[in-house]
Amino acid sequence: MKVLITGTTGYIAKRLALQLLEDNHELICCVRDLNRIPHEIEDHPLCQFIKLDFLDPEPNKIPKDIDAAYYLIHSMSTNSEDFGELERQCALNFKNLVSATNCRQVIYLSGIVNDKSLSKHLKSRLQVENSLKSDDYALTTFRAGIIVGSGSASFEIIRDIVEKLPFMITPRWLNTKTQPLGIRDVLKFLAGGLGKEDLYNNSYDIYGPDVITYKQMLLQFAEVRGLKRYIVTLPILTPKLSSYWLYFVTSTSFQLASALVDSMTVEVIGKPSNINDIIGIEPMDYKTAVNLAFQKIEQNAVISSWKDAASSGRFKDQLSKHIELPQYGCFKDVKYRTVSDEAYTLDKIWSIGGRNGWYSFNGLWKLRGYIDKIFGGVGLRRGRTSDTYLEAGDALDFWRVLYANKEEKRLLLFAEMRLPGEAWLEFKIEDNELCQRAVFRPRGLWGRLYWFSVLPFHAFIFNGMINALVDKK
Repeated sequence: MKVLITGTTGYIAKRLALQLLEDNHELICCVRDLNRIPHEIEDHPLCQFIKLDFLDPEPNKIPKDIDAAYYLIHSMSTNSEDFGELERQCALNFKNLVSATNCRQVIYLSGIVNDKSLSKHLKSRLQVENSLKSDDYALTTFRAGIIVGSGSASFEIIRDIVEKLPFMITPRWLNTKTQPLGIRDVLKFLAGGLGKEDLYNNSYDIYGPDVITYKQMLLQFAEVRGLKRYIVTLPILTPKLSSYWLYFVTSTSFQLASALVDSMTVEVIGKPSNINDIIGIEPMDYKTAVNLAFQKIEQNAVISSWKDAASSGRFKDQLSKHIELPQYGCFKDVKYRTVSDEAYTLDKIWSIGGRNGWYSFNGLWKLRGYIDKIFGGVGLRRGRTSDTYLEAGDALDFWRVLYANKEEKRLLLFAEMRLPGEAWLEFKIEDNELCQRAVFRPRGLWGRLYWFSVLPFHAFIFNGMINALVDKK
C-alpha cells in the first residue's frame, strides 16, 4: 500500500515508519523541515519525503494515489494558549488535503476519553477526532493512555523521579488510575489496523492488562530497577505546584509538565472491545514494557525521544533558517587546534554532552543548567537520545542540533537556554585543524552586558573543551 505519514520526526511516527517499511509499504513522509529527515529512513527506496506544514499547507502537495494515511500530529508541550484551536485547524487542513486524494482510510492515535471531566488536552484530542471525520475516507481511531517505552515523555519523567528521589512527597494525583501500554504494542495496533475494513469508521481504546495508579507505576518501576523507594502523597499540592515539582525534578519543560499534571488528574481506563482479537495481539504488562525499554537504553538503540521534538525546547523555527552563522552584529569566540587523529576528535565531538559531559569544567556547565532551569529554560537534564550519534533536530542538553555531518566534519548547535540573544556553537575540521566557534547575537543592552559578564569564563571553559577534543589521553 502507498501510505502517507504525518509527524514523521515525532516519537510515534518515526518508529511506525520503520515498522511499515518492514511490511513493504511505500511511504510518503510529511516533514516541516527537509533538514530533519530521520537518518534511519532517509535513503530507503520505499520512502518519499514532502515538505508540508499542515498549519499553512500548500495545495496539491500530497500525491493523489495514496491508499491510507496516519494522522500523528500532536504536541502536549506547546506554549500556545490557543493550542486547541491550532490543533483543530491543523486537522481540518489535513482532512481537506487528503479528501482530494484516493485515500480510503485515515488512522489516528488519540487519548482515552472516557472520564466525565476531561483535561484540556484530552478535550483537544477528542475535538481533533471529530474534525478528522469525513465522507471521503474511513477514520479509524486508536485511543491510548500512558505509553511506556524508551524515550517517551511519561517513561522518561518516571525514570527521572524514581532514579533521583529515594523519598518522595508527591501530589494527590498519583492515586489516579491508568492503564499503561507498551510502545511496541502501540505500533502493532497502528500497523495492524492498516487496511482492515472491519475497523473503518470506528474508535477503539487500546490499553495494557494492568489497572494501576501512578504511585504504583513509580513503585513497580523502582522494583524493576532494583531500587527501594518511599512515597507520601499530600493533598495540599495544587496542580500549579505539582507542575513546578515535575519541572524541577525531571527533564521536562514546564509546558509539558503542566499538560501532564492536567491529564494525570483524569482517570484513564479503557472500554473493553474485540480489538485485541481483530489485530491478533495480547498487550504486555507494565513491568515487561519497562524491562524492554531499558534493554533499548542499555544497547544505546533508542530510535526516538520526546525531547527531540522541537516543542520540547524553545526552538520554533525551521533549522534551515539558522544553519548559516551570522556575520554582523555578533560577538565571537573562535579557537583553533591542530588535529592529530581526525577519527578520535570526530568521535569526541559527536559524543559531547549528555552523560559524557562537556569535557571541561562540567561543574560550571551544570551550574549554567541550574540557572537556566530557575529562569524557566530547558536546563541540562534533557541530555541526548544517543551517546554517540547526532542528527539535525536532536536535543543536546540545552542546545538543539542544527547540522551534523561527519563526512563534512561539521557539527552546529543552537542554544535553547534562556538568553538575551541567540547563540551558536560550531565544531568543524578543515586541513587537519579543528575550529571551535562560539557566536552570540545580542538582543539590546542586556545581551551585550551578558556577553561581557561571561567572557572571563570562556578563556578556561572553551580552551579546556577544545584541548580535550584533540588531546588523546
